[in-house]
Amino acid sequence: MAIEKSQLRKLDDYRWLVPKSTKDGMRTDALIYADARLLEAIVKDLSVEQAMNVAFLPGIVGRSLAMPDIHQGYGFPIGGVAATDVRSGVVSPGGVGFDINCGVRLLGTSLTKDDVTPKLRELVNQLFRDVPSGTGSKGFLECSFPELNEVLEHGAAWVVERGYGEADDVTFCEESGQMDGADAGKVSDRAKQRGRPQLGTLGSGNHFLEVQYVQKVFEPETAHAFGLEEGQAVVLIHCGSRGLGHQVCTDYLKTMNDAMRRYEIDLPDRQLACVPMNSPEGRDYLAAMAAAANFAWANRQAITHFARKSFRKIFGDAAQLRVVYDVAHNIAKREKHRIAPVRAYGHTPVQA
Repeated sequence: MAIEKSQLRKLDDYRWLVPKSTKDGMRTDALIYADARLLEAIVKDLSVEQAMNVAFLPGIVGRSLAMPDIHQGYGFPIGGVAATDVRSGVVSPGGVGFDINCGVRLLGTSLTKDDVTPKLRELVNQLFRDVPSGTGSKGFLECSFPELNEVLEHGAAWVVERGYGEADDVTFCEESGQMDGADAGKVSDRAKQRGRPQLGTLGSGNHFLEVQYVQKVFEPETAHAFGLEEGQAVVLIHCGSRGLGHQVCTDYLKTMNDAMRRYEIDLPDRQLACVPMNSPEGRDYLAAMAAAANFAWANRQAITHFARKSFRKIFGDAAQLRVVYDVAHNIAKREKHRIAPVRAYGHTPVQA
């Protein structure tokens, strides 16, 4: 049952608190970032309830957080964020999601909106030919199973080294497009079979490649640092690890569902299946997740190469595309943070 809006404690115009006392077993509060208009839509599904369920996770540090794009997901809400202690906490595939390292890559171009607009239809048609999209789509960058293992462990660099990119491309990727700890041996044969033909493909759902332009610059100094200016044509790529990442999540959800009893973990939602981070199952999942993340960075790198090819076909060699940034939004990472008590709503410190 969805939570009632009256159960949320308003902290300010953009933050709403669900105190840990709301539901027996919550180890910390849940905090929702949204304005009143967004909140009206948020409370219509189970996303706030899912954010509360995340607060049950063993070893959770600080609050269970939900960003303004929160909506109902698998175990975790989409837009949910949580941290667990590396020594005592758990890892949950549902927290990362099925599309491991779904992320965005922005390409800045040497063209303006006025340059592109007269040939936009021609460009879009060429992009459709060069960047396959849709369910089950197959890419033009073929690799053998041994080569796929290299992709899983080396990420975007593997693609660049084979001539599908520029040396600077990986410089502007999160983790330089290669996550440490990846182990191709922890990825199932089924996942590899699904992913091998899909390098350089967008897939389906909400994934896209869009030709856009910079409409307005709000922070000129920051825009200058990124090499962006008003009227400039840009390309935004949104996709992830395709069938390979989906299968990795599927495989390890089953493994963890079976293992939770052994670790005496009891949660309100089986979709939050998890194991201790330092357990054999936890370490295996993190190694497979990192491999799937590397596949996603390699995938966006391949798409970048073929997008450049499309632009050159339409606009000639004067059309230059460079990576501005590439960042994941479905991922789990080991990070170091200084944790201090934070007063939740006037008197009780949250877990720190």
